[in-house]
Amino acid sequence: MSDKVSRRQLAKIAGLSAAAMAGALEAAEAKPAAPPRNGGGFPAGFVWGTATSSYQVEGAVNEDGRGASIWDKFVRIPGKIEDGTTGDRANEHYHRYKEDIALIKELGCRAYRFSVAWPRVFPDGDGKPNPKGLDFYNRLVDELLKNGIEPWLTLYHWDLPQSLEDRFGGWRSTETCKIFGDYAAYVAEHLTDRVKNVFTLNESGRFVYFGYGIGIDAPGLTLPQAEVNQIRHNSALAHGFAVQAVRAHGGRGTRVGPAENIDACAPAIDTPENVRAAEIALREMNAGYLNVIMTGGYTDAFLKYAGPNAPKFTDAELKIISSPVDFLGLNIYAPQNYVVASDQGAGFMPLPIPKSFPHMNSDWLRVGPETIYWVPKLAAKIWKTDAIYISENGASGDDMVRPDGRIYDTDRIMYLRNYLAQLQRATSEGVPVRGYFLWSLMDNFEWVYGLNKRFGLYHVNFDTQVRTPKLSASFYRNVIANNAAGV
Repeated sequence: MSDKVSRRQLAKIAGLSAAAMAGALEAAEAKPAAPPRNGGGFPAGFVWGTATSSYQVEGAVNEDGRGASIWDKFVRIPGKIEDGTTGDRANEHYHRYKEDIALIKELGCRAYRFSVAWPRVFPDGDGKPNPKGLDFYNRLVDELLKNGIEPWLTLYHWDLPQSLEDRFGGWRSTETCKIFGDYAAYVAEHLTDRVKNVFTLNESGRFVYFGYGIGIDAPGLTLPQAEVNQIRHNSALAHGFAVQAVRAHGGRGTRVGPAENIDACAPAIDTPENVRAAEIALREMNAGYLNVIMTGGYTDAFLKYAGPNAPKFTDAELKIISSPVDFLGLNIYAPQNYVVASDQGAGFMPLPIPKSFPHMNSDWLRVGPETIYWVPKLAAKIWKTDAIYISENGASGDDMVRPDGRIYDTDRIMYLRNYLAQLQRATSEGVPVRGYFLWSLMDNFEWVYGLNKRFGLYHVNFDTQVRTPKLSASFYRNVIANNAAGV
């Protein structure tokens, strides 16, 4: 991947340019923030978890009737994966899930976010389901519950059945959206007797733009902006179909919501005018997906900026897209835009990010702990939600195995300590963050980077499949045990 291409280029992903947007709206009055709450830790009942995704850990791509996904094809295109590896084997989680669940239990986590591989359950995306595929997730869920760990299920984490890409153009067609709804209904019917929390699509912003816009992710296409905007609209529509399917076919008490890599906007300086500017920026930079889901309409500024490239849609589609959700999942890693107030139109101005800005092992992963304070706080205000979950947060590191066999990842601990302190600051002020899922449980196949980027609390030797706890595993275990970041 080029150094010039960030993993989460969300200003472009949302179909908006922050600089262009600065002249598209008029500023509005700021509202007073909620009064702070007392307390030294996280709220009682705060959900502590960790996360993985199917293609990144399961392996066994040709076993028990699983069909091919777009990633199975994409990883075989020369030059697409940095180290030339694939997810064919990955972490062998398909066979080692009991061992991995034991690792989750060792951390003290009471929740685990995993994704269902769509082509494992429906090899062709639709048609006849594969019983052996569903059986794996039944076993996984039962083993989690046996160990006192609550399963949180993601319906789609990028492994679209290749058959749907071949037949319909994947997310280019609303036919895929409808089939996704059918798939969601089937999963809900068979698993939500035990799984009570369901995420719909993971990171529409990433898989749409990177997969169909600039060709970095599967299926590797570079389509015109109008088509990319339409695909993003289709992904929002698929989300809506999935919400309706879970409502209709899920067990009593099942909750559902999106998990999105929100374009993270924060005020450069904490003043009322800059905070208001960040609020406007957060809404408009996420107008192409999250805002339409949460409000049922595209903003005037989004449509004006998109112009002839704006997605085509109907009122009926907007109604489906905005089907009420129970929570909002936010994947928060790095600041995308620092903004200040401006007297030009919109009331905000994005600032350039200096080359010297600190970052982790991955160049795109800037270290901006205040992001995880401001984004949930502003999101709760903009979209009037009372339940936010940090569905992903974590960091890559060098993770060298030392002569004593240990991994002293103090860089990851630094990152987590500072981010969690800012998240604790948010909850102490009444921001409705109800839980946190650390990415990731263990090192895995990190998409275009292959096995080169390590995000895990557990180091994985991909030759032997031995899992070794890093120092950060001890750190996170202590955070969970104390329900506080300052440990």
